[in-house]
This record gives sequence, structure tokens and C-alpha cells, in this order.
Amino acid sequence: MGIYLNPGNKGFQTILNGTYVDKTGLIEYVNGTINTPRKLTCFSRPRRFGKSFAAKMLCAYYDKSCDSHSLFEGLEISTKDSYEKHINKYDVIYLDITWFVSTTNDINKIVSDMQSCVISELKNEFPEHIPQEEKSLPRVLTAIASKTGSRFIIIIDEWDALFREAKNDEALQKEYVQLLRGLFKGGTATDETIAAAYMTGILPIKKYGTESALTDFKECSMTRPGKLASYVGFTENEVKNLCDKYHMRFDDMRAWYDGYLFSQVDHVYSPNSVMNAIQEEEIQNYWTQTETFESLKKYISMDFDGLKDAIIAMLGGQRVSVRISTFQNDITSFHNKNDVLTLLIHLGYLAYDSERREAYIPNLEVAEAFEDAVSGKEWGVVGEALEDSDRLLDATLSEDEGAVAEALEQIHSSVSSVLNYNNEASLSCAITIAYYTAKRYYKIVRELPSGKGFADLAFLPYRNTDKPAMIVELKYDKDADSAIKQIHENRYEGDLKKYFGNLLLVGINYDKDAKGEGVKRHSCVIERV
Repeated sequence: MGIYLNPGNKGFQTILNGTYVDKTGLIEYVNGTINTPRKLTCFSRPRRFGKSFAAKMLCAYYDKSCDSHSLFEGLEISTKDSYEKHINKYDVIYLDITWFVSTTNDINKIVSDMQSCVISELKNEFPEHIPQEEKSLPRVLTAIASKTGSRFIIIIDEWDALFREAKNDEALQKEYVQLLRGLFKGGTATDETIAAAYMTGILPIKKYGTESALTDFKECSMTRPGKLASYVGFTENEVKNLCDKYHMRFDDMRAWYDGYLFSQVDHVYSPNSVMNAIQEEEIQNYWTQTETFESLKKYISMDFDGLKDAIIAMLGGQRVSVRISTFQNDITSFHNKNDVLTLLIHLGYLAYDSERREAYIPNLEVAEAFEDAVSGKEWGVVGEALEDSDRLLDATLSEDEGAVAEALEQIHSSVSSVLNYNNEASLSCAITIAYYTAKRYYKIVRELPSGKGFADLAFLPYRNTDKPAMIVELKYDKDADSAIKQIHENRYEGDLKKYFGNLLLVGINYDKDAKGEGVKRHSCVIERV
């Protein structure tokens, strides 16, 4: 048992000592790839989405130097037909690239140092099969396999750490890619040496032009998770079970940590945040403890046509179209807004709907990161509106119609050139931005079916707040009173009757033809039911 060769099962044992959500079904997927043309898997996910947990779990299961039956007893994988066939049957090579990056004295030597460390342990285990002068890890593994007949399973955690740390060193990156190609390029040598490989990281495999640097890998990512979608994070049922067990409010969990959508799984939650909420017994923003808003701010402030417009639209609760195909899977090769948005999807700042090819802000936790990131002067009135959002909500709840109309006048003007000023979507976006921090207290629903029609915006309070529910109706070139009248006529409040006595009707009108100095285009009427 070593550090890199057959590291044992202590890492997974430590994980099991805490609150563990059974993700061993991933092992069944990898088992199905062993010694097949599909044996190379790269599964990329954001920070704190369980990547290292999965890597340690796979090490514990495959490592032949230990017996892990007691660890997997009662877990999903133990019920599968492939369980006994593969458990603790392989020599495992485990590489944590982040560890190598953080401990090296000279990052330019990291590729050679990495090979040297692994070869040193291999020589202790297979001294008679390795030429003493050999320094190439692929050749060493091939020599061992050819003489022993056994195949290795290679597990690489944070495979892209070197690309993120040495982001401008193309020579070092290509040296690293050459090592990976030597291990996994395919052909007879790889087939005889590698039983399976599993790589994980934040970014998908680096592309050069339109081609992946490692074409033989099956890639699963935040844009195309495929069969591994349920292992990206926690599923809704898993979160419901945790909430029941630990007496947490599921509705709050959903609002704060849900929002990642895949065609195979409707709701995927940020696992680190869910577990922190359970351990701390408090629903709050745990994202900012692992990510800084400075990194987000750097990307969304890049000078690409349409990028700022897209960010404003998403702040306003809208979705934006994004083309993910041109992204080179690194953090330096940006050519347009689509590349930046695609990176934010892989970092978890945005969610991606693959069927509609649209990106959006997934949940309250990430929404707060965006709120921090656009607080600078370069975002102008939009940033100011977010900072003043609490005051606008207070003005609404106190039924100060003039203050509400004044605030909307300013924010609507700021987004007018972006989202077509005389367009209902523009006003809806402006209102969502203006009430941005209301998301902490409300579930905000667009086009809520209610009574005889649809409410433009419904603010449904979470159970832990005493704030009233609100229905917001938008009008153009009419008057705010007619918006209130429409609410009553369509009986929107009928489906919200449980809030009677604690329900506000808010009518907002925009008069696009209003002219004259000091004339306001926005008016507001608020009525308490």
C-alpha cells in the first residue's frame, strides 16, 4: 500500500464516518467499462460537487491491497451482479494533481516529478520488471503489464489543476498532455496495460481547435453528463431524505441549492452546500466559502459583445441562448461571450438546459455571488439597483407607491438599451432585478397560473418568513389601476387564498409615450387584500 500505487481505503472510510449519501452506483457504471472500448471516462464537475469523494470511493473499491467488503456492505453497489467480480481485484494508480501542484518546488518539473514518484513505488512492488533507468511512466506500466499479465486502473483527481495553475504555460501544458496521451492514447499497449481509467476535474478535457486532446475518453460534464447526471450532485429524493432525517426545511433547501437541470435528472443540488446546511443546522450561503466573487467578476466583466447584456438578462430572471461548442476547455482561450458563459456553466455559476441550449442562474446561493460581482461602478445603475433592492422591497411592503415607481423608473431605464425598452420582457426583467434580494424571502414565479389567467409575477413567501405574498401585474400605456382591476377580475388571489390578510396586489404601468421634463413613465398602485 502506497501513496500513488494502491493507496488503500482509508480515504473512503473517513467519508463514511460522516453523513454519507450513497453514490456507489457510479462504480457499477465504471465496472461496465472495464476492459472494453469505453474504458476511459472523464467526469468533470464544479468545485465541492463530490469529485474527490468519488475518486476515493473508486480507489477503495478496486484496490487489491485491501479488503473493502465491510465498507460497501449495504450500499447500492453491493446489490449489483458485478460487485464481487471487481472488488479489490486491481492494482490502482491514484494521482491527485492538485496535491502535486501545491507541493512542487518547481512547477516546470511537475510532469517529470509525477512520473518519478509513481515509478519509485512501482519499483518497490515490481522490482524485477522495471529497467532501473526508465523514467517514462507509460513505458514502465507497459513493461509490468507485459510480464505480469495484469492491467491497472488509473484514477486521476483534479486532472485539470495544472491547466488552472499554469494557465499561460503552453509548453508545460503540452508536456502534461503528452503524458496523458502516452497513458491513454489507445492501441495495443494501452489495451494491454489499462483495465479502466477515471479522471475528474472542473473542466472537460482540453481541446485544440475542434478536437479533444484525449479523443479516446468518454466525457461527461455539466453540459453533457449523460448517464452520470444523477452523480453530478444530490438528486431531489436524496435531499428530501436528508431533510427528513435531520429535520431541515426542504423548500428552503430547494430554493438555495437546487437549480441544475439535465435531461436525465430534473433537479440536482449542490452537495457541499446541502451537507454544510445540515451540519450547521442553518440554511445560508456556503458557496462563498469555497469560491470568491472576484473570479466571477473577472469573467463577467470581459469585453465581449453581448456578454453584459446576457448577464443583465439572467439577473432579471431570464434565460439566454449559449453555444458551447467553441469553448476550448481552459481558462484563457476566450473568443466570444459564449466561451465565457460556457466556462461559468462548468464552474457551477450557471446552469445549462441542453434541450433548449440556454443558460441561467440556478439558485439563491449563486444569485448572491452575482449580486456581489456586479456591485462595481462598471455595472452602473444595475449594481446600484441590486444594492437598493432591500429598500425597494421595504417600500413595497409599506405600500409607498411613489417610492416604488421612482425606483422602477431608474432600473428600467438602465436596462432599456439592452432588452428593448418598450417590451414587456424588459419591464419584467427590470422588476426582477429591482426586487433581486427578495429572492431570499420569496419564491418568485413568472406567469403563475391562477384563477382565470396568469399572474405576471407572483411572490410566494417561504415558510420561515412573515412577509406577505404579492401578485404583480404589468401594464403598458394604460394605468396601474387597470392592473389591479385585472387581478380582481381574473381572481388571481383565489389561488392564493391562504395568504388572505397577508397579500399585496401590486399594479405597475409603463407609459411609453409620456413626455415632458419631470414626467414619470412608471406608476404604481398597491392594494392590501
